[in-house]
Amino acid sequence: MSATADWRPSADFEALRLRARLNAEIRAFFAARAVTEVETPVLSRAGNTDPNIASFSLEFSGRLDGAPRTRWLRTSPEFALKRLLAAGFGDCYELGRVFRDGEAGGRHNPEFTMLEWYRLGWDHRRLIGETAELVRAALALVGREATLREMTYRELYRERLGLDPFAASDEELRAALGEVVIDPAGLQRDDWLDLLMTHRLQPQFGRDEMLAVRDYPASQCALARVRADADGIQVAERFELYLGPLELANGYHELRDAAEQGARFDRDRGVRAQRGVAAPPRDEALLAALAAGFPDCAGVALGVDRLLMAMLDSARIADTVAFDFARA
Repeated sequence: MSATADWRPSADFEALRLRARLNAEIRAFFAARAVTEVETPVLSRAGNTDPNIASFSLEFSGRLDGAPRTRWLRTSPEFALKRLLAAGFGDCYELGRVFRDGEAGGRHNPEFTMLEWYRLGWDHRRLIGETAELVRAALALVGREATLREMTYRELYRERLGLDPFAASDEELRAALGEVVIDPAGLQRDDWLDLLMTHRLQPQFGRDEMLAVRDYPASQCALARVRADADGIQVAERFELYLGPLELANGYHELRDAAEQGARFDRDRGVRAQRGVAAPPRDEALLAALAAGFPDCAGVALGVDRLLMAMLDSARIADTVAFDFARA
């Protein structure tokens, strides 16, 4: 069917009405907890340096007054929300569209809805509980329930794969993939760990169980703090929340050190250079905000479309949006 003929919505009307009910539930959830909704820019002079996330960019044609012409569509509202926190705004959330290049398929749409929120004085473990409460409230809209189980990254790999993700050799990680055949060219240790998660672990997660996996390898810290665990191993204070095989949320006990964050940005840009991939500029406004005095807090980003997929018991993100990428 041609693009002009394929004019009908990709989601049915009941799914779109459920999205509206979910948005209302989210806003009521945070209103009851005195967490304020905000709106931050979709276009920014800085992009996401994460080597595994690709940003869209565009060129502004108007008057610049010394500002850069290239602007980046946000992959998350994180940096702007953190600037609000550094300025003293307090607990806040944003529910809005974000954009990621190169991600289109059954579970991905290049533009999608993200819910992101921050809690002052909390760590990542406390935020796991609130994230699970929100998911339960969403599932209640469709008469579903889910239990919550929390475990460390190390416990998960030991229990379900019989290997220690911090001690196993790269060869042992590759062998644990079993019949899954992957071209090893250019893959690093974290890539093999990620492949084990997506190909061996996630497909086995129980449909009606929320699994919160926390304390990731320090090499996967992103914007999270790093600490030594009880065994002296450096771990990142972050979590991911799964509902069945769907990854719903990614949360951090947030890094407050501007120098360390700048070094991480630079490492990301170095990896991008090695891969021959364009590197967006560092977000200097975020680094200045961190240097000015960033509060102790935890934050989490949740994929609303993924949550709707679970609520609809669908494997297709197209079933949750009015017009998916193919029909946009």
